[in-house]
Amino acid sequence: MKTPKQLERHFKGAANHRRIAILRAVEQNDGIAVEELAGALGANFKTISQHTRTLVQAGLLNKYYRGRRVAHSLSPYGKAFLKFMRTF
Repeated sequence: MKTPKQLERHFKGAANHRRIAILRAVEQNDGIAVEELAGALGANFKTISQHTRTLVQAGLLNKYYRGRRVAHSLSPYGKAFLKFMRTF
């Protein structure tokens, strides 16, 4: 069982419409890069970059490097969180 502090970190991490859209986009396109996310969501690169950083810190996204690009995939908690959001 997660502690209240851990749950707070996950909920605050996803508490933004852009971050929810990022989680959904990463679910559909595993390994998507920040540049591709920005294009798909019609948002600024810097904005998406900051939101993905927040999601990584919240434990909902994993990031890894493909050459000079930063790619993202859902963490197990990110998958569980999306499942929770669909049932909510």
